[in-house]
Amino acid sequence: MKQILQVAVGSTNPTKVNAVKWVVEQIFDGVTIVAIEVPSGISEQPMSADETKRGAHNRAEAALRQTGADWAFGLEGGVDIDEIGVGWLGGCVAVVNSDGQSWSTREFTVALPSFITQKLLAGEELGPLMDEITGDKDSKRKLGAIGYLSKGIISREDSWKQGVVRVLIPFLNSELYGDLLAATK
Repeated sequence: MKQILQVAVGSTNPTKVNAVKWVVEQIFDGVTIVAIEVPSGISEQPMSADETKRGAHNRAEAALRQTGADWAFGLEGGVDIDEIGVGWLGGCVAVVNSDGQSWSTREFTVALPSFITQKLLAGEELGPLMDEITGDKDSKRKLGAIGYLSKGIISREDSWKQGVVRVLIPFLNSELYGDLLAATK
């Protein structure tokens, strides 16, 4: 795989930027990371897996356009409500490159407590809600909901790292995924 010169992240949130930086530096030499705040083009609190995926792609594409990077990542957290009303915390990582290829992967999911799901359905946003519950200011830039719910075992940054690795798997194994990658152009 060719050396990546510049990688853009469509966010300035340190949990997202640090996750991308850590992963790409494990794989490639000579990486420069550019963090840029870009709009997701979706609601402040994504409430479906599809909306979350759209937000991640929008962020990746905007970051690529605005920076001219070789690769750009969009990371979007969201909630998906299942058929019985359980809210599932998850996310999506999308990557696009200057060759016109793109890919995305869905993050892990974990059930949210019912009272949180009810507040989200009433229009509240998870970040401020978690700040209220934890007493921590700007928790989404730190441990996040997953960090709080896992009692600190899984940080938000660690969960994003896994997503960044998974989104790169087709590019790291292009001999196996070539047909799928070609279809994304």
